[in-house]
Amino acid sequence: MPEKKKTAVVGYGGMGGGFHCKHALKSDVISLAGIYDIDPEKRSAAERNGIHAYASLEELLADPDVEIVTVAVPNDCHKEIVIRALEAGKHVVCEKPVALSSAELEEMIAASERTGRLFTVHQNRRWDTDMLRIGALYRKGELGRIATIESRIHGSRGIPGDWRKKKEQGGGMVLDWGVHLIDQALRILSGVPVVSVYARLDYITTKEVDDGCHIVMEFENGVHYIVEVGTSNFINLPRFYMRGENGTAIIRDWDMPMEVVVRNTSDEKDALPIKAESGLTKTMAPRDSDTTYSYQVPMPPSDVHDFYRNFCRAIDGLEPQLITHEEMRRVMRIMELAFESAEKKQVIHTVV
Repeated sequence: MPEKKKTAVVGYGGMGGGFHCKHALKSDVISLAGIYDIDPEKRSAAERNGIHAYASLEELLADPDVEIVTVAVPNDCHKEIVIRALEAGKHVVCEKPVALSSAELEEMIAASERTGRLFTVHQNRRWDTDMLRIGALYRKGELGRIATIESRIHGSRGIPGDWRKKKEQGGGMVLDWGVHLIDQALRILSGVPVVSVYARLDYITTKEVDDGCHIVMEFENGVHYIVEVGTSNFINLPRFYMRGENGTAIIRDWDMPMEVVVRNTSDEKDALPIKAESGLTKTMAPRDSDTTYSYQVPMPPSDVHDFYRNFCRAIDGLEPQLITHEEMRRVMRIMELAFESAEKKQVIHTVV
């Protein structure tokens, strides 16, 4: 095994301390050199947890042993710290959303290219097993031509924390959760252009930033992809729902199996009418077992440690960087189009 690459984390909050530091302590490819946080209380908390705390960002960036800097600070601070770390000769992992605009992202990419250091965004939700199962079924083609894919994350606690409620710091659910679901959509339909975007934003628990969003992406191959985030949902809709000409798949929640029902014959008898409330219907009559088959797909193995494994191997030139600059650009552009659509209250036709 190659020697572990030393990583320092900037920001000791929920993701910095709660995810990246703990992740590094268990990793087979990176080790934790330490952290820096602008808040002295958080630096003290890290020291109490046995983690070295740098006295300043300058000290962290000057440490010659640090190869990778992971940036996990409020969204409006990403660009400055990423560029400083790249210019200090470090490879950089940035928490999502990578930037607040395409213009900011281009400055970060330019710094990566100028310094010859790798730069990526932490899209850990690519390892969620619900997305992996839907993606595998989509590529399998068993449901025939896909009409719609619906991807939802629902909760009922509003926006957590402090800065995530502030517009100037990049708060709101499009940038917090929408970014994940959009990235998953582009991953599932890899290589297929988006030709239109429509969005509606919620302002139920706060007026400064969106606390929910409903984004519709139309792909060039006709797939109608819905991304929805809600923080005032006391009854959740399914995590995933995919509908094709020959069948349907549903994943009801994070840790539940995928249920699949597929039509198994085109030679079907005319449906018998059923009584539905105050009338009769053939259209909504249920199918019988002779015309469909069904099965479940359990959660497959998935290891989010593969994110850092890939990044380390990319640093060594052994494999391509998994989350590319072009993928970052597409996600950023879709989010910008969603904000534009919501403001103008209209569908935005473009190719992304």
